[in-house]
Amino acid sequence: MRILTGIQSSGRPHLGNILGAIKPAIDLSVQPGNDSFFFIADLHSLTSLRDGETRREFTRAVAAAWLAFGLDTERNTFWRQSRVAEHTELAWYLECFTPMPMLQNATAFKEKTEKMAVSSVNSGLFVYPILQAADIVLYDANIVPVGKDQRQNLEITRDVASAFNRQYGEILVIPEARIDERVMTIPGLDGQKMSKSYNNYIDIFLPENELYKVVKKIKSDSTPLEEPKNPDTDSTFQLYSLVATDAQVQDLRSRYEAGGYGYGSAKKELYELLVEKYATERERFTYFMTENPDALEAELRAGEEKARAVARQTIDRVRQVLGFN
Repeated sequence: MRILTGIQSSGRPHLGNILGAIKPAIDLSVQPGNDSFFFIADLHSLTSLRDGETRREFTRAVAAAWLAFGLDTERNTFWRQSRVAEHTELAWYLECFTPMPMLQNATAFKEKTEKMAVSSVNSGLFVYPILQAADIVLYDANIVPVGKDQRQNLEITRDVASAFNRQYGEILVIPEARIDERVMTIPGLDGQKMSKSYNNYIDIFLPENELYKVVKKIKSDSTPLEEPKNPDTDSTFQLYSLVATDAQVQDLRSRYEAGGYGYGSAKKELYELLVEKYATERERFTYFMTENPDALEAELRAGEEKARAVARQTIDRVRQVLGFN
């Protein structure tokens, strides 16, 4: 079964990305019978990020994070979207089979543009779902793990690919969405969902002193030190519980409920746990980002050759029925 996942390069990966996307995808990739395709969606980032050097840095950081967490690039395919031109070629073909009202009714487009000045709304945002559709069907993906907020975009992919097939036969594989309704929301520093958009995220790859400064910014209530505290409403405890063992979580819960334990101490424990738990990943991230960036580039280029070979087969089928071959 072929599984495909993409992650944008609009920033360095944070703890929410790791727990919500990277680790689950890597865990899925090692299951017998799964053929996983993971790509860095650097073309998609152009809708909001215009500085080329920043994009290169973010793209490298995303790649380093996947490799740091143990992605097996021999068994799976891992590449930069922008280095495989077939993505944009197929996107144009699919755009010509996409009704305008379908894109006009896209919830994600409406939500994004409502918060933007009219002059900032670009056509890339409007056709975003079609590039995403091309990303998926280009690799004959059977399963696409997505969050609930991406359900509609997967439906657009299925509708457009189905419309193409109705005219030309079974040329494109129609993907299925895998949506885990139980996926947790990773809280950010302010209690909202952790997101680069809210600037409330934790970058676990920061140097230790910088990481501690970030963790100390987690919002807490004003309960006095000596009084018991409710762990279930505290962001520090919630984050701790996502990365700690059951025994560690129960121990910290007991201290919250007993009183005489402050939020500052809890934040210090969370920081120490992050440094300890992800020590190997932090070292590997530094290796790829600063000590041996050539190794990172070599991994990506090898993946791009593999991805291009698969993408070319799909494009050849499409070009043939469209009369371009």
